[in-house]
Amino acid sequence: MSDEDLRTRAADSLEGQLLIAMPTMGDPRFERSVIFMCAHNADDGAMGLILNKRLDNLAFGDLASQLELIEDDDVPDIPINYGGPVETGRGFVLHTEDYDREATVPVGDGVKMTATVDILRAMARRDGPDRALLVLGYAGWSPGQLEEEIQRNDWLHCPSDLSLLFDVELDAMWDAAIARIGFDPALLASGAGHA
Repeated sequence: MSDEDLRTRAADSLEGQLLIAMPTMGDPRFERSVIFMCAHNADDGAMGLILNKRLDNLAFGDLASQLELIEDDDVPDIPINYGGPVETGRGFVLHTEDYDREATVPVGDGVKMTATVDILRAMARRDGPDRALLVLGYAGWSPGQLEEEIQRNDWLHCPSDLSLLFDVELDAMWDAAIARIGFDPALLASGAGHA
């Protein structure tokens, strides 16, 4: 593959960007979702983590106990989010660059992802990354599937930044991501075209 092909392929990738569900999204699993895109390429498809849907029925203390992360009961209150409908028992931590281990993968500008028990243990000891989102499950697309959904006006996308990822309240994240593109959500409709 030539250097130009590699540059074009990288330019077409949504890795490190946010995928935003259109108001007309018909799938309730993705309604008003904001998804951080961890991987996206023509050969393998795409993988992302829904950022703005909390799992209210699971506490970090329960998870820490099940995984025997630490021996004492002083476990921090870390929210757990629904990352998507694929492998819902598998955990991922999207976090800042200050935490870096062998299994840590860079997934965007200033953002890394770790999917090992070691990061959960570090978070339980309050020794993990400065800012992090813990999610269970992920959203996945086969090669070409996401592109078809974007063409169908199911999704918008925009650049991501640390503030939008880690500082915005979950119930305000969809509106903040839409505003970042410069649209009024009331004006978005299924026939609106592409942003």
